[in-house]
Amino acid sequence: MAAMPTPRSFLLLLLLATPFLLLPLAASAAVPTSNPDIDLEYLIKNAGLDDSTPSTPTDDPEDGAPDFPGLDADYDEDEDLFGDDDGPEEDSSHPSAADEAHVLLLTAANFTAVLAARRHVMVEFYAPWCGHCRALAPHYAAAASALAEQGVDVALAKVDATEDHDLAQAHDVQGYPTLLFFIDGVPRDYSGERTKDAIVAWISKKLGPAVQNLTAVDEAEKVVTGDDVAVLAFLDHLSGAHSDELAAASRLEDTISFYQTTSPDVAKLFHIDPEAKRPSIVLLKKEEEKLTVFDGEFRASAIAEFVSANKIPLITTLTQETAPAIFDNPIKKQILLFAVAKESSKFLPIIKETAKSFKGKLLFVFVERDNEEVGEPVANYFGITGQETTVLAYTGNEDAKKFFFSGEISLDTMKEFAQDFLEDKLTPSYKSDPVPESNDEDVKVVVGKSLDQIVLDESKDVLLEVYAPWCGHCQSLEPIYNKLAKYLRGIDSLVIAKMDGTNNEHPRAKPDGFPTILFYPAGKKSFEPVLYDWSCPVILGNGGRFSGQLAKLMGGA
Repeated sequence: MAAMPTPRSFLLLLLLATPFLLLPLAASAAVPTSNPDIDLEYLIKNAGLDDSTPSTPTDDPEDGAPDFPGLDADYDEDEDLFGDDDGPEEDSSHPSAADEAHVLLLTAANFTAVLAARRHVMVEFYAPWCGHCRALAPHYAAAASALAEQGVDVALAKVDATEDHDLAQAHDVQGYPTLLFFIDGVPRDYSGERTKDAIVAWISKKLGPAVQNLTAVDEAEKVVTGDDVAVLAFLDHLSGAHSDELAAASRLEDTISFYQTTSPDVAKLFHIDPEAKRPSIVLLKKEEEKLTVFDGEFRASAIAEFVSANKIPLITTLTQETAPAIFDNPIKKQILLFAVAKESSKFLPIIKETAKSFKGKLLFVFVERDNEEVGEPVANYFGITGQETTVLAYTGNEDAKKFFFSGEISLDTMKEFAQDFLEDKLTPSYKSDPVPESNDEDVKVVVGKSLDQIVLDESKDVLLEVYAPWCGHCQSLEPIYNKLAKYLRGIDSLVIAKMDGTNNEHPRAKPDGFPTILFYPAGKKSFEPVLYDWSCPVILGNGGRFSGQLAKLMGGA
């Protein structure tokens, strides 16, 4: 009687016998489709897009969806990702040709030439069906006109990413609209709000002097009343070492205007004592905490750190407009308050007072639970159900750990919770479906709570698919995966498993997109699992040779 093949040789045998099953899937999944729920920044950036949660597999690049990471190829143009908002009305979202007279239309044919001819170019990558792109259009056109009237050396342009897929992919466009600012052909992300004034201010800051001189009181009054946030240095001279340090700090800030003065009258307008020792710096903003005084060493790094810690409000209401200030902030750790609007007044003062003790260390964010655009999707992202007021700590998108607060919300408990968060004393929470009462199918169902017992069992080789119910590629994979599990059902040392990645989380099973396939070899569970790379061909040629990635996945066959 022949010896029983090992689990890995069985996998190889099955794949050799059925290459026709896997080749189409590998082709269609060459670029994994990112799930908007994986990354909170992506979710907020694209909240309200006109691409509904996909359900029908398709690989037709002409269906209107771009074929690159961050946007699934399957969507319904008539529905919104988080609702039925189709964007602004026609008259406000579709500017006339005259409105866009100063916006250049770029394609793959002229893109390189325009960037070579113009030193400064802002480019919007958009999709015609995208509601947010239509909302941005009049602001973008108005910004282009305003900058042209001011004689600013910059061109504003746009690219239809549904027509120029390769161009969008080459610039790592993962959502619509994406704004990139090119200086001498080198791009950087636009981090401001999607409004005319914000775009003009951001570009003006990039191209204008790092520090503006304020010598007259009437000029200073315009700044005090007009700027949302402003930094003023009261100096002995408008040039020299201190002015140079201020200018260097200004270049580290994209959105805040820096000013300098030697005038006691101007300083007084900014609430600086005219008799104060120079140099001195204040940050002025239009909110409850209007004035913050710099008390550090007069060095660019210290000034920039001071501005970064104090430029945003004590607590920021999360919207698409404020998201860049949160996600692009060097401070990644956040405390989030979820509350419906009518209850928020009870808790916002507590959170604001707490925030005063953690400036520069934590960001404090308010998520209005009954805000249709962001409240529901963000709550779902964190696994929050119902309308009860909730406080949680979040480590940011890179680490994505969350910690729920339990108990009465008070100033003392919030300060303690925030301090414990800073000192890594909290236990993270992960989403999980209930553990199934029976699990007798060939493909074992794994949930967050059962992953340790099933997947991290040292005595088993485990192949785990992390999928999304709505993912077209996951649906294409399902019959193949079931056939694999059925064929290998008699091998006790091997487990074929799957986990719904939209409802379950675990630090040892983080998806790169859907589907993600991970292999956990027996006896090596302390190591990272082997990730199957969909971009590698499954089988090379007609001789049954496996790609290096698949051979690695199957144990070096």
